[in-house]
Amino acid sequence: MKTIQRLSLTVAATALLSGCGGSSFISTPVENIDSSPLKVSELTEREKQTWGHLDLVKDTIPGMSVEKAYEELLKNKKGASVIVAVIDSGIDIDHEDLNDVLWTNEDEIPGNGIDDDKNGYVDDVHGWNFLGDGYDEQLELTRIVAKGDTSNPQYAAAKAEYDEEFQTWNDRKMRYEQIYAQLKSADETFTKHFGKADYTKEEINAIGATTDEDLNKAVQMAKFMFSNGLDSLQDAKEEINSGLEHFAERLNYNLNLNFNGRVTGDNPDDMSTKYYGNGNVKPVKKSESHGTHVAGIIAAERGNGKGVDGVANNVKIMSLRAVPNGDEYDKDIALAIRYAVDNGAKVINGSFGKSYSPHSDWVREAIKYAADNDVIFVHAAGNESKDVDVKPNFPDDNVNYVEVANNYIRVGALEPKYGSGLLASFSNYGKKNVDVFAPGAKIYSTTPENEYDTKGGTSMAAPAVAGVAALIRSYFPDLSAGQVKQIILDSGLALNLKVVVAGDTNDVRPFSELTTSGRIVNAYNALIMAAKESSAK
Repeated sequence: MKTIQRLSLTVAATALLSGCGGSSFISTPVENIDSSPLKVSELTEREKQTWGHLDLVKDTIPGMSVEKAYEELLKNKKGASVIVAVIDSGIDIDHEDLNDVLWTNEDEIPGNGIDDDKNGYVDDVHGWNFLGDGYDEQLELTRIVAKGDTSNPQYAAAKAEYDEEFQTWNDRKMRYEQIYAQLKSADETFTKHFGKADYTKEEINAIGATTDEDLNKAVQMAKFMFSNGLDSLQDAKEEINSGLEHFAERLNYNLNLNFNGRVTGDNPDDMSTKYYGNGNVKPVKKSESHGTHVAGIIAAERGNGKGVDGVANNVKIMSLRAVPNGDEYDKDIALAIRYAVDNGAKVINGSFGKSYSPHSDWVREAIKYAADNDVIFVHAAGNESKDVDVKPNFPDDNVNYVEVANNYIRVGALEPKYGSGLLASFSNYGKKNVDVFAPGAKIYSTTPENEYDTKGGTSMAAPAVAGVAALIRSYFPDLSAGQVKQIILDSGLALNLKVVVAGDTNDVRPFSELTTSGRIVNAYNALIMAAKESSAK
């Protein structure tokens, strides 16, 4: 597909005026943009909270030109409503920025305990919860090792990785326990020295030379914590304690061979039992915030003066709770995809993934089912800083690089700074298996109980792209899922610059070698290209 050229009002752009009804289609750069100036000043608070929507040329920030699209292309235009399914952890459907953009199953009477629409799911008003009351779960590699089936071709690799992971997390836990003990001792020493518990950073820094060995150790510990951005030993203890809680979760649940978090009563290795779980799509605890954050990136209500604006207007979010605190089950994901398709979703976001997938065929078949029914599936590339052409990340849409469907988009994550540090250090990449990159680091969005927070991951990049897909499907509903995918890939900004890979400054490569398209997603260009494609029909 022909790309739109740099910064000029091209013949192609002019032809789009009738397609969208606009009068000011000026393209943003798609190629040869490496002369764009680097932003040297610190981002403002507003820029930090909205950077994914900003424009590379206007703002010198590598966002998706979302605001420019609304201002110049979509102003005073009415699009069709699009259902976007979010397969994730629970979503706080009562959130002030999400409660007016929810999908509602009009054929279901809430709370009557009856399957009114006879789809097999009782009281599925805003989606479905495939986890029931479950939350903590094992990693998939832990499940494989726990089964002990050495004939499984994945067993040897899973066992080796499990042993390494367990040792790594156990060592981290032991180190943090030692640090916490030292912090506690330092706190007691300072309390005794100052005769009070509410001593300050300034008072510690004012301590001069002393022969008190315990006090010297306490000062060294405190100054080490201060050098790492912590302003008090209390803050340091809270930080370390938070890490200990995370390590405990990892060891007690994710890597515990004897733990079983499945509470739905079904067999996750048997696809014949499908109607388990319940209709409560909300998080089981406030800390289960991932799904709420993802939903806000896609569709937080625009222009209501609250929190954030989602990428897409005209969206109804369908909540499908299928991602626990651990690895998701293939069965849950496959059924969630099929539920989304059968209940009208046109875009599905999957901000999850894992390195082992015993029933990857079930999920691939579901992705193919979505493609056959004209539904786009957007998937996060993963956060292991790995090349997914070498180390697999599931779900995927191919067998030995042969695609089974044309509706799957895999997304890597960008940082909010154009230049060599553009690629988020945590992001997976792959010339064959990662389609595009989008804003994913330091993303501000909705979290449970009417709150907002900044999170990072390819989990945040995927919904940004799902939002762009929803925009195209809203304003150009005649375009197929395959066409929308190709438009998103072809209309992005093609970069020729070199970037640091996986945070390793010794590993610097051309950006074009890290993704199939060699592009970063741009909503403005995508809508222009969609208008051209639509008008040609």
